[in-house]
Amino acid sequence: MPYRLIDRTLFTTDIDTGSGDGPALCGSRCADCATVTFPFHDACPRCSRTNTQPHELPREGTLWAFTVQGFEPKSPYRSDGGPFTPYGVGYIDLGEVLVESVLTENDPQRLNNGDRYGLRLIPAFTDPDGTTVLTYAFAPLDSEGQDIR
Repeated sequence: MPYRLIDRTLFTTDIDTGSGDGPALCGSRCADCATVTFPFHDACPRCSRTNTQPHELPREGTLWAFTVQGFEPKSPYRSDGGPFTPYGVGYIDLGEVLVESVLTENDPQRLNNGDRYGLRLIPAFTDPDGTTVLTYAFAPLDSEGQDIR
């Protein structure tokens, strides 16, 4: 089954890197003021200079804030059809930057600010040619760095 990333520019590498770690998110770091952003920006939002470089973001962080999206978003939201399933959305604190992300957990009773989360690739939708389009999400981790659920 073929796969592709939803937007290659969001990641440091493509799907099959051979490293076993998989792709990481690609932000930018300003060489002048050290501000880190995600996604990549050509100009720094802090100092407005254009001296930014690609910057690989950590694959793990902590849940900073969350909500559960309980209704289907308006267009241009894409899915494979079928009944809508609520999903978690949160800000993950990666130390240098907060990243807004889909969460693999959608039960508000199991979402706790401060819990560890790790980067994962999940299916977003399927293209008409059968290609599974992957996006990034963050999954809750145990103390060993393994997915909890």
